Amino acid sequence: MGSEVIKLWIITILMVLGVASSSSSEDYSAEAEGWFRKVPCYFIFGDSLADSGNNNNLQTLAKVDYQPYGIDFPQGPTGRFTNGRTIVDVIAELLGFKKYIRPYASYNFFDILSGVNYASGSAGILNETAQQVGERITFDMQLENHRKVMLCLTKFFITEKLAKWYLNKCFYSVGFGNNDYINNYFVPDYYDSSHKYTLHQFTQLLIEQYTNQIKRLYSYGARKIAIFGLGSLGCTPFAIATYGNGSSCSEIMEEASRLFNSLLIPLVDQLNRDFSDATFTYINCYGIGQIAAEIGFTNTTSACCPVVNGGPCIPDEIPCKNRTTYAFWDSFHPTEALNKYIGQRSFQALYPSDAHPFDIRTLLLPNQQISAV
Repeated sequence: MGSEVIKLWIITILMVLGVASSSSSEDYSAEAEGWFRKVPCYFIFGDSLADSGNNNNLQTLAKVDYQPYGIDFPQGPTGRFTNGRTIVDVIAELLGFKKYIRPYASYNFFDILSGVNYASGSAGILNETAQQVGERITFDMQLENHRKVMLCLTKFFITEKLAKWYLNKCFYSVGFGNNDYINNYFVPDYYDSSHKYTLHQFTQLLIEQYTNQIKRLYSYGARKIAIFGLGSLGCTPFAIATYGNGSSCSEIMEEASRLFNSLLIPLVDQLNRDFSDATFTYINCYGIGQIAAEIGFTNTTSACCPVVNGGPCIPDEIPCKNRTTYAFWDSFHPTEALNKYIGQRSFQALYPSDAHPFDIRTLLLPNQQISAV
């Protein structure tokens, strides 16, 4: 028991001092709220909206380790599907991390103490989603990777109980569903899902699978979990060009976004009832993004960079100069400017509709304080 206590003291000191940070060279300076972290570690599960390089070495069309991606990021192209920071990068800053959370593809043991980014471009809730794109790390696979990380932590802490004690104090963000529509349901030539299911039936299928996956994450020790809803799928440059007659949003894809999000809210409520020792919240990315045109984004329908057939940026092409006025970087993904806006409002809501039942900042309060909010 002596060695358990010693290791527990070591990690407690690291938590307090904020020393157990990633060994990544991805330093940033400015938007963290001080030296002290709000949580000891941050684990990220998601798709290309959060991927920070996990797809770089995969055989897939969904990787962006080339210019002009990363043009506004200190290290240049890293595998992030945008010109600079992602939403989870912004949240990591606001949580007080001095370095960005390392991708699973390149982490080392000490990175685990700060958390791991498991996100993978084209990943979905369903394992078959986006198989036409190539290799990807699905949500089930990301959960398996997290289980392996748990085993490493258990060896460090000696017992699973102590490892889970540490994991209980971490923050977790989860964001899936985009590709299950874009790279599954709305690709009828490759998938039969739209022939087998109505949109409502397919969405219910996704929610049932998603529920089981999130419960699995809970079983691995997660106790502070933010679930990110879908953005406006029908109003991306790709959707407008492909399904919206070149000028208007695709209503069927917008319906998919709204339907999926509407089922996430009761899911979060049910999870909070079922697991009294955990706290879940829903982040309304759709609602936050709806007012982009009202806050200085003058171009919300076209990509900032020249794109390949309504998809990713053309390698080495010069993007737009006024990137802070564009909502979209390529045909699907937000610019850093929009990511920053969504990340900030996810962390601290501007309106009650931004999150349900509360924003990330409130989520991280002790449970008794949350009850009083």
